[in-house]
Amino acid sequence: MANGKQSSAKRMKMAERAQQLMDIHFTGITAPWVWHRKTNDGYITIPRTLPIAMQAIDMQSKGQPAGHTLLCLWARSPDHPMITIENPSTFAAEAGFLGERAVDTWRRRMKKLRELNFIMTKPGASGDFHYVLLMNPNAALEWMKDSGRIQDVVYGRFIDRLIEVGAFGEVEFVRASFEAQRAAQVTAAAATAAPKPTTTPPAEAKS
Repeated sequence: MANGKQSSAKRMKMAERAQQLMDIHFTGITAPWVWHRKTNDGYITIPRTLPIAMQAIDMQSKGQPAGHTLLCLWARSPDHPMITIENPSTFAAEAGFLGERAVDTWRRRMKKLRELNFIMTKPGASGDFHYVLLMNPNAALEWMKDSGRIQDVVYGRFIDRLIEVGAFGEVEFVRASFEAQRAAQVTAAAATAAPKPTTTPPAEAKS
């Protein structure tokens, strides 16, 4: 809880400093040209590490970059990780895919996002991606590191950014979760390999 309060205080100080700098360097800017979530409608909350996640995704999907597709999902979310996709063509168009094969192209990008653990999906009326759950991109990036799917330079910037925004504890929690999962798998494998106790009754003693 203390870390949360410290992070909130830090963000407040950063916002106050940003406002002071704006007042000095950008005077005379009229209200319609300044977007602020407390006064403008149509905003969502996104992880600050999302740009790095998008880069990591694109580097794993060369020729078919899927990072922008993830950004469009977040932008369409109801400020909640659960999305219902009634019309895939709308999501495809916003991701930049046009033409007769736009939805097919979008679906290939969605499959890549699912493969990299940035989304989970369930089928519904509109197809395989009717229900979409946005996964924590910080956890997905740590999984990419754990499975050797992210370049060291990108991962290094990810860790630096996490520390900068006070979210490094998330990665520590994910790492602990991975270790617990591996330990459970080892225990299960050992139990499977162990000789099963016999159910045959002992032979009767000979007289």
